[in-house]
Amino acid sequence: MLGELVEYRELLYSLTWRDLLLRYKQTVMGFGWAIFMPVMNTVIFTVIFTRVVKLDTGIPYPIFAYAGLLPWNFFSSSLKFSATSLVGNTELVTKVYFAREVLPFSAMLVSLVDFGVASTVLAGLMIFFGVGITWAALFLPVVLLVLVVFTAGMSLLLAMANLFYRDVKYLFEIVLTVWMFATSVVYPVDRVGGTLGTLLRLNPLTPVIEAFRSVLLHGQLPAAGPFLYSAAFSVALLVFGWIAFHRSEFRFAESI
Repeated sequence: MLGELVEYRELLYSLTWRDLLLRYKQTVMGFGWAIFMPVMNTVIFTVIFTRVVKLDTGIPYPIFAYAGLLPWNFFSSSLKFSATSLVGNTELVTKVYFAREVLPFSAMLVSLVDFGVASTVLAGLMIFFGVGITWAALFLPVVLLVLVVFTAGMSLLLAMANLFYRDVKYLFEIVLTVWMFATSVVYPVDRVGGTLGTLLRLNPLTPVIEAFRSVLLHGQLPAAGPFLYSAAFSVALLVFGWIAFHRSEFRFAESI
């Protein structure tokens, strides 16, 4: 499967470039939309958690929230576009043979470009609030790799599920909203105790987002136990999702 993906890498790059052009070609703001949504959400949650409900995060709340929304937006955007990546490319799926995982992966790469663009705002916030880069930032590529692996596994499963059951993408919109508030995106999950807190900490995305904040904002390596749990879960999810996707490929053309 990996060999096929390497063989069709040129197609992966071409589809990614095509999707980038289609997404921003006729928009006024262009890549500004990649920045607009996390900034607006940061403003909204800052008002809620600093004016309405006081929340102690240990660092200025705007940078805390943005550092959570940035990886979350990459994850959620990847899934939203991956969900329709197969059904939106009917001609390719039904008439041409290629590694079909190229389609959800290209949707994920487009979101990764958006992530890179939106990261400039985080850099600006770090300068504004006087948060310096430390040696712990060297661990950032590992954190991002785990995030990408987890997202890739989910993208494959969601694209496949939406091909067979078209109402999956509508149901997943609801799941995604609940998932965000079950993740350490806009508030620290470690402040939630009891059974609910334990369940929230089982969410494999929470240690990844906490690790993202740790290496960039706190200058510390992430907690080893939770991060290793997320890494192992992500690898297992990608392996499972990729095998399931590959074994179901022969049914794609007739189901689309």
